[in-house]
Amino acid sequence: MNLFTVEEANALLPVVQKHIRQVQRAHRTISQMQTAAQQASAQAESGGGMIGGAHYVRACALFAEHTEAVNQLGVQIKDFSRGLIDFPSLRDGRVVLLCWQMGEADELRWWHDVEAGFAGRQPL
Repeated sequence: MNLFTVEEANALLPVVQKHIRQVQRAHRTISQMQTAAQQASAQAESGGGMIGGAHYVRACALFAEHTEAVNQLGVQIKDFSRGLIDFPSLRDGRVVLLCWQMGEADELRWWHDVEAGFAGRQPL
């Protein structure tokens, strides 16, 4: 597990934001096409197929690519549609999570205990 200081997390945030935007875009596409994909999958034995299938597959690939890029950085994605992410960090000798979501300031301003989740956010 990577542990980030607030400064390190803030420095990495612009890179993570770009990936999260791509994750969100792909997630919306996948969600919108999910029913058609499930129907195509159920009919796979008889040829399957779906309108926009290539677009769906491309969205799945982009979703996987950008999710993996964020994971490789050591950042945790908590909610795809909200763009909610956590940076593991040390605070008072224990692991906590520096919390940020799309639409907030371009710097981290919140943290929470691992068990507390988003509802337990506290200002830095």
